[in-house]
Amino acid sequence: MGVLGAIARHLDAIVGPGVMLLFPLYSSMRAIESPTTLDDQQWLTYWVLYSFITLFELSCWKVLAWIPIWPYMKLVFCMWLVLPVFNGAAYIYESIVRKYVKNFGGVVGLNSNYSEDHKKALQMMTPDARKSVERYIDRHGADAFERVIKAAEREVKKN
Repeated sequence: MGVLGAIARHLDAIVGPGVMLLFPLYSSMRAIESPTTLDDQQWLTYWVLYSFITLFELSCWKVLAWIPIWPYMKLVFCMWLVLPVFNGAAYIYESIVRKYVKNFGGVVGLNSNYSEDHKKALQMMTPDARKSVERYIDRHGADAFERVIKAAEREVKKN
């Protein structure tokens, strides 16, 4: 069992960097280039969670050194977060993080004096589009933005 035993003992060191860093890095670059934001959510959430895991490890390394299966637990958890079959990072975002984001004011940067309809519209936009709309509202007022939304709704109903 010499070679296989050594591979099994060091599986986290062999597979870990590929699963926890290389594949997420590659997938994050693809997500940046894709037109949809669903994959952005998956990979941004992954990097936030991975950062928390790393900070936890750095803070508690003396205790974790006494837990022989910690590297394997971390590897399995990161595989669950990363692998497209599971999309664990997106699951954690949807089931846990989103609740806290909504409770603490929704999307960061949304002005509290916007109506709920305006906030909903702004949340569906990319950050660049959101900045442009916020500038438009600052220059022309919320009523002008409301007219633009109603005109867009009428246009959608026509088509």
